[in-house]
Amino acid sequence: MFSGSIVALITPFKNGEVDYEALGRLIDFHVENGTDAILVCGTTGESPTLTFEEHDKVVEFAVKHAKGRIKVIAGTGANATHEAVHLTAHAKEVGADAALLVVPYYNKPTQEGIYRHFATVAEEVDIPIILYNIPSRTGVEISVDTIYRLVSKYPNIIGSKESTPNMDRISEMRKRLGENFTILSGDDTLTLPMMALGAKGVISVANNIVPKEVKALTRYALEGDFKKAREIHYELYDLFKVLFIETNPIPVKTACWMMGMCEKEFRLPLCGMKPENEKKLRETLKRYNLPLVN
Repeated sequence: MFSGSIVALITPFKNGEVDYEALGRLIDFHVENGTDAILVCGTTGESPTLTFEEHDKVVEFAVKHAKGRIKVIAGTGANATHEAVHLTAHAKEVGADAALLVVPYYNKPTQEGIYRHFATVAEEVDIPIILYNIPSRTGVEISVDTIYRLVSKYPNIIGSKESTPNMDRISEMRKRLGENFTILSGDDTLTLPMMALGAKGVISVANNIVPKEVKALTRYALEGDFKKAREIHYELYDLFKVLFIETNPIPVKTACWMMGMCEKEFRLPLCGMKPENEKKLRETLKRYNLPLVN
């Protein structure tokens, strides 16, 4: 259902509020550049600092503005199951194509607790669900055994976004879960190796600024042309790395501001880049001949 190049979309702010005019332009930008789907209210969309009302409104706005031109995935994860159910139910109600649910964070549930968390959401809301495994942020990893239990019982759990450098895990997932379960890379630098092992694409940060190139990388990989995919991977590698020189999404939103896509505005505790890092980011963008207006 989901493959190729999916953008982890930033959430633009202006004067302390969500900038819906800029958000609409960003969605149009990805429609025009052939991105396969957009993810709103994910980590890159600064979801931890959105109010519940803003979260729901951003998802609803994205669906309405997309008008079926591009698939919309809503980030609806939470570390409280009842909150995840609420956010996911709203995403379905307004017409999102799928929901991305991060592994519950901070409270570090057991595997049984993780299983019950996702099982509850899958039972309560009949929408395609993509799990999100990112142990560096959540403090706990969902095991392949737990995913297998969930997929065996809940057909609406269709895939997993994997932000982990553990390629053995990807191999185990592909072997145990089969071709119908969609594995998506959650890290631009790992897209190529994961797709070589059977992942279907990437939920990409870099896609915010180089959508055509990320799309080409995934297209070649899906076609089995790993020589061309590898060429693009190495061409983009420095850009991939500089976008994580500080905590995501600080660098990529700064890059979008440099390219005139949004204001350079964050919500605390996120803040602007160190001057020396912003300079390095700007120099890298110039090397890629990206259009800078700020």
